Amino acid sequence: MNIPRSSFPRIVIIGGGFAGISLAKKLKNKNAQVVLLDKHNYHTFQPLLYQVATGGLEAGSIAYPIRKVVQEYQDFYFRLANVKEIDTENKKVLADIGDLYYDYLVIATGSKTNYFGNKEIESFSMAMKTIPQSLNIRSLILENFEQALLTNDINERNALMNFVIVGGGPTGVELAGALAEMKKAILPKDYPDLDIRKMGIHLVQGSDRLLDAMSVQSSQKAEDFLHGLGVSIWKNVRVTNYDGRTVTTSSDLAFDTATVIWAAGVKGAVINGLKKEAVIERADRIKVNEFNQVLGYDNIFAIGDIALMASEKNPQGHPMMAQPAIQQGNLLAENLIRKLKNKEMKPFEYNDKGSMATIGRNKAVVDLPKWHFHGVFAWFVWMFVHLFSLIGFKNKAVVLMNWVYNYIKFDREGRLIIRPYKKKNIQSFTTDEI
Repeated sequence: MNIPRSSFPRIVIIGGGFAGISLAKKLKNKNAQVVLLDKHNYHTFQPLLYQVATGGLEAGSIAYPIRKVVQEYQDFYFRLANVKEIDTENKKVLADIGDLYYDYLVIATGSKTNYFGNKEIESFSMAMKTIPQSLNIRSLILENFEQALLTNDINERNALMNFVIVGGGPTGVELAGALAEMKKAILPKDYPDLDIRKMGIHLVQGSDRLLDAMSVQSSQKAEDFLHGLGVSIWKNVRVTNYDGRTVTTSSDLAFDTATVIWAAGVKGAVINGLKKEAVIERADRIKVNEFNQVLGYDNIFAIGDIALMASEKNPQGHPMMAQPAIQQGNLLAENLIRKLKNKEMKPFEYNDKGSMATIGRNKAVVDLPKWHFHGVFAWFVWMFVHLFSLIGFKNKAVVLMNWVYNYIKFDREGRLIIRPYKKKNIQSFTTDEI
């Protein structure tokens, strides 16, 4: 990888998500050589991916170049690489661009969509974990309406205008709300020769309530907001299959649809090479102790979504969200510096600052440790927190300007088919996947 030798210990970080970037920032100009590896050259602000998918924001406004983050850091290197395996015996990471020796390794690879072993759903549904995937969804939504204009088959037209979102967590709820707002204010003007009233938005949730990680009050309010926007909510229903045309479920409910967006779960993005006992197979997460050390290793750490730190308070580990990842990254930087100085490391304690979700214009729910609220004020709080969390002044300014414009004009000008995307040829749906 052409990383120069250094007199300082080498810390290799795999992953430039919330955890990896937080760690990298805190290791700035310390007595260590730091190498950050990621398969993308940018950091993605994942909480706003749904706005890219629905034309509210352009992709560049929620992405930030990793090299710009670290460009003034001394003895710090970034390499665009896809890490395939870890050789723990020889302390090396094996990537598509070569091998790299490490003194300390930090795995911050995050999570990926969990299809729970269903290959057909994986093949025919749409995931939304990356910017390219969000752009694919945006193109597919718009292409469906273009195709609906051309077909004379009523059943096919209805399927093209029918959208099924699987998973009632924040991603599913926010995406359903954004689609409902498009149906209400944008699509009727864009497609006056289509009866947009026939557009269906279905949110399918396997448990008995939406946002089941939030309070009952917030869950119910989110459901009320979605009902008010015309979203059909199906609870205690599991999707069992999707063949590209028909969604089957655990009940007698079925949907004919050209678009299924899968937001029903995630699992860790594990890299091969660790001991079997260090990985929880079902969730693909790595077991770590209170210092984020991988079980069985002294010099390998895991942080963020990939790490499972079981405790009495959190027996299933911390939630796979940005805040635990950021906090673990910040503390691990301090602990690595302490370890290099032969000092004791500090145990991690998660500070739960709360959770929130937006359903649409003037509609959001917020759970703080001692306060739950919803409505317009919650919506402004949601916007402020997300705006403040973006990396880069330009991104903050662009997102703010887009939000102000969208609010005043009730419009989403990002509804562009920049990179065409077509699903596989299933029954009456034509064209090849691009």
